[in-house]
Amino acid sequence: MSTLLSTLETSARLHLNESTASFWSSAELVDIANQGYRDLWRDIVDLKQEHFLTNDVTNVSLAADTATLTGVPTNVHKVYLIEPRDVSSTSSNRNLHFQPLDYNHARFSGSRSSANIDPQNGVIYYSITGAGAPTDDSGATTTVIYVAPKVTSAVTLRFAYVPTLALRTAAQSNPIPGESDNAIIAWMVAFARAKEREDRSPDPAWLAIYATEKQHLLQSLGLRQYHEPTVVDGLFDPYWS
Repeated sequence: MSTLLSTLETSARLHLNESTASFWSSAELVDIANQGYRDLWRDIVDLKQEHFLTNDVTNVSLAADTATLTGVPTNVHKVYLIEPRDVSSTSSNRNLHFQPLDYNHARFSGSRSSANIDPQNGVIYYSITGAGAPTDDSGATTTVIYVAPKVTSAVTLRFAYVPTLALRTAAQSNPIPGESDNAIIAWMVAFARAKEREDRSPDPAWLAIYATEKQHLLQSLGLRQYHEPTVVDGLFDPYWS
């Protein structure tokens, strides 16, 4: 089980020589820890090892005669996959594929002006637009996914994506994988000490500790399986099989 943020706060306070909240409130240290979580989260997502992959098989669909997906989550950061929810040989959406493409690409433009298609044995292009999460104070999704061509009947979808990282409370666990506690503690101490430094900057020694911990963490999370060597698919491999 991952470590509670309250436990990380206790550890950070040992280094700050303040076991009981006085100069630093609990709310301050929790806020600092959340910024550390997000700093690590950004770089872990860029490893592309699917540590935060979320598989939504409930909410997203493509309605008939509609140019955008409906039910797109409000916390989308990266999209991994869009496909029909039912991909069995008996599905009414068999051999229907969703392919990412720039909105202004010639094929996308041509598909927008084409007739609606029966949603099977074909390709639907999609383009991810909008600022993405978390930018809208209204709570509405800011990720709009356009599709072309339109379909004649609704398609329920599997939507695999990386969500943004929600703020954690002191009673919640560290969301960062890979034994990251030491990195978060170093971040907390470094930025907490900014409050007592004359220049109000993070403590450079503790920032250096954080940087080392972060480097080791990213290295340890860099490859998730050793079953087979990592290879890149050749450009024409699909045509040879």
